[in-house]
Amino acid sequence: MKLYDGGKAPNPRRVQIFLKEKGIEIEREQLDLNAREQKSEAFSELNPMQTVPVLELDDGQIIAESVAICRYFEEVQPEPALMGRTPVGKAMVEMWQRRAELNLMMPVAFAFRHLHPGAKTIEPLQIGEWGDLNKERAGRTMRIFDEKLADSEFIAGDDFTIADITAFVACQFMKVAKIERPEELVHLNRWFAAVSERPSTAFD
Repeated sequence: MKLYDGGKAPNPRRVQIFLKEKGIEIEREQLDLNAREQKSEAFSELNPMQTVPVLELDDGQIIAESVAICRYFEEVQPEPALMGRTPVGKAMVEMWQRRAELNLMMPVAFAFRHLHPGAKTIEPLQIGEWGDLNKERAGRTMRIFDEKLADSEFIAGDDFTIADITAFVACQFMKVAKIERPEELVHLNRWFAAVSERPSTAFD
């Protein structure tokens, strides 16, 4: 199988960290997103959405979307469990993963795309007001996560999961998006420092 990767972009990073936590190594082909290789005709045949990452299985089947790729690897190699163990545990991980993705990662991405001058190549019509609204939305979500982390080591409970991976990548991307992580969010900052020390989160 082969993973079509995208370097330090947020969604590829999620799968990279997930695979490292699993101890899985597979062949990778790096796409140059700045050169818009994901828009090529050849890649569009693999994924008409023109996004990375994309997993090509040995039989030629294609799995796109980060969480779908992670789900595949969770099923073929259940340990360590990164998407929950019990019915309730799996539901809790899914809930917090969705919150991290929809209410933190996406707002950070929108803020970057609509406020950062360097993002004009991917967002030719930048709307500053939309970027500002998403910065505020990310701030609200950080406070919610800070409250949750006051009672648990990780976002979805006592175990490190895909919810932590998504939230961590979103927090890392805040630096590029010029969004601050407030110092008073002590629980969130404790969690971020701890996750930063995990071998899986180091850049290749």
